Amino acid sequence: MEYLDEFFNYISSVSPSKLVRVFWFFFFFEFVRFFLVDFTTVLLWKITAVFRKKRVKEGRNLFWAEKPLISIIVPGKNEGKHIFKLANSLKEQTYQNFELIVIDDGSDDETKSICNSLKKNGLIDIFLSNDVRGGKASAANLGLRYSSGKYIIHMDADCSYDRDAVENIIVPFYYNEKLGAVGGDVQVRNYRESLCASLQAIEYTDTISIGRISQSQLGIYRIISGAFGAFKKDALDSVGGWDIGPGLDGDITVKVRKMGYEIHFEPTAICQTNVPVTFKALTKQRLRWDKSLIRFRVRKHRDVFYPNESFRISNFVSFVENITYSLVLNFKWYFYLIDMVLNYTSRLVFIIPMNFILYTINNYFKFIVFSLFRERKNVKAEYFMLYMPLMALYFGYYLRLVRTYAYLQELIFRRSYEDSWNPEKSSRQAKSLKL
Repeated sequence: MEYLDEFFNYISSVSPSKLVRVFWFFFFFEFVRFFLVDFTTVLLWKITAVFRKKRVKEGRNLFWAEKPLISIIVPGKNEGKHIFKLANSLKEQTYQNFELIVIDDGSDDETKSICNSLKKNGLIDIFLSNDVRGGKASAANLGLRYSSGKYIIHMDADCSYDRDAVENIIVPFYYNEKLGAVGGDVQVRNYRESLCASLQAIEYTDTISIGRISQSQLGIYRIISGAFGAFKKDALDSVGGWDIGPGLDGDITVKVRKMGYEIHFEPTAICQTNVPVTFKALTKQRLRWDKSLIRFRVRKHRDVFYPNESFRISNFVSFVENITYSLVLNFKWYFYLIDMVLNYTSRLVFIIPMNFILYTINNYFKFIVFSLFRERKNVKAEYFMLYMPLMALYFGYYLRLVRTYAYLQELIFRRSYEDSWNPEKSSRQAKSLKL
């Protein structure tokens, strides 16, 4: 009780200017970027929806009038157990003029026999099999080579899709001819399986989905998810397909952007995916994702900063925003900690819990406000409300520490080339080619 009295006395005695001085990192960076900017942008997106409605309707009519062939490519290893469910569910799509191309990347389970059976029964149009694993990029490029569609949709085998997902992800190409790629809205299907999955579900809903609407509106959308992304075939052919990853989703998006195409996020094209259910598995995934920022944005595609004939302000701003908020501010947070330790040592016992309270209030506020803009509320709000206080720890400490470790590993040792996610021979080749 004595501590609580001291805590409330401290908070009540802090002036607004002092509050901003002590919690400057929250107010000037995180609140501004991840609430004010996102809120303002999605609000404008919502307000202007009435003006887009006619254009979208016209685009949908053009799409149905043409009925283009779409090639759905599904690369993967040991995905046999998922293929039947995926192929069967695709038969329920509102749009049916597609070819399903499944690429087995050196599986050592029953994938080959399962897919051959599905092909024989008409559930798969083309089945390709690599005897030796070449990596996801290699498998995707093989599928691209055999594809005949005007548009290519890249899917993950273990995901499920709304009945109108294929239609909705292709329609934007018909009302904006400048588009080269469209990303679908990936949501968490297995959010009830563990605490780890529940926290990711909140992250995907508020940070990823809403964030991508905002980025798309600002013209700086930077990652077409491999779980559900659509491309003009001409665009993929012009950039030579996918390069060796990890991080190939962000890499292919940048390659398409650099060719002069625009990129769009479509929140009505909904995909459900399973996320890691343990923090050990999640850490491994995020280390891979975070290393890709250094490998592709800081090194491979640094030419977006050069004032040459292919320079585009949207690509420049996209990179600056990504590197600033993901990399620079990640390390600046440690300077904030040092600032607090050096200048407010005796008050840390109050500042640390107040930081937690500030972030928690902000997370609740964001969740409630952004619920007005979600396309579909597949998770009950009360379920998320239970876990919201943990998000301050999840975002503020866990993910930040994982990012820091990943950035240092890649900046100093280039460890992405040693990631077992890719075959060793593919990584060696990628390193030699500086991919």
